[in-house]
Amino acid sequence: MSRRSILTLTAALGLGAAVLTATYDPSSTTGARPVATAQAQPRLKKLIARLRGTGLPEGIAQSNGRLEATQVDVSSKYAGRLSEVNVEEGSPVKVGQIVAKISSPEMEAQLRAAQADAQKAKDGVAGAEAEIVTRQAALDFAKGDFERGVELLKTGSIAKQVYDQRQRDYEGAQAATTAVQSQRDQAKESVANANAEVERIQAMLADLILVSPREGRVQYQLAHAGEVVAAGAPILTILDLTDVYMTIFVPAAVAGKLESEARLVLDPIPDVVIPATVSFVAADAQFTPKTVETKDEREKLVFRVKLKIDPALLRKYISRVKTGVRGVAYVCTRANVAWPDSLQVKLPRPQ
Repeated sequence: MSRRSILTLTAALGLGAAVLTATYDPSSTTGARPVATAQAQPRLKKLIARLRGTGLPEGIAQSNGRLEATQVDVSSKYAGRLSEVNVEEGSPVKVGQIVAKISSPEMEAQLRAAQADAQKAKDGVAGAEAEIVTRQAALDFAKGDFERGVELLKTGSIAKQVYDQRQRDYEGAQAATTAVQSQRDQAKESVANANAEVERIQAMLADLILVSPREGRVQYQLAHAGEVVAAGAPILTILDLTDVYMTIFVPAAVAGKLESEARLVLDPIPDVVIPATVSFVAADAQFTPKTVETKDEREKLVFRVKLKIDPALLRKYISRVKTGVRGVAYVCTRANVAWPDSLQVKLPRPQ
């Protein structure tokens, strides 16, 4: 038996002794007599059996582990001064909640310059459109003059030199109109480029408003208001309390026969049985981590298994969810195995 299991069992026996002591009434005139021995002994036996792992039906295995949650760092894509932090360590957060803001006067100045360039480009388009109207009117006049010249030349009413002049005026008006239209198209492209630059800088400024990517709790606050932070530097670490799991290590004989269903019993609340699901089994064996009990156990090859709690269930108890809590995990190694009464799902009433 591992050192941790022995210590836990010793504590359980001590607790049981205290329970039995409390069931005696020394003030009785007939001497010490049991008050509730019948109720205390079965509970103590169940507790000891659970800690020893005895009494489990065939097809159920157990292993120790601790609750963990996915950690997400909240950081800025760009450098700047941290103007405000709206949360602190331990604060609950929702997805999309604003948790901090970074100020950057340089980007704000760039935005104003880009907006001015965009307005200038729009003015260029308006000027080109007005010039097109003028050029189009001149073109229509030159075209009509040229067409009349064609008819007059046929009858000999005008000289060839006058006709050639009207033709040149018409062709020049066409070229001028085409040139102005080209200027308008270039101005429109300038507007599009200027607007894209404005949107780019606005997106950069939007990234300076930091929001929570997950629902959970602030684990660490790594920077405070007034500090200058570098690009990519973490400001907060958030625990995703809807992505909680327990990692355990099991031998190959168990890993090869794992079913999907599991149960978790945590040390601080041994009367609560939490349902879980086997979400991951390592493809390669490894030596048991040093954090696990004795040297003999660390020399065994085991497989890492991840037991995940249903996010919908976690949301019901999100204010109670704590990570780092140690406990015992029970897994099925045979299909259609019935869970014993002590491992039937038992949850507290949601707050």
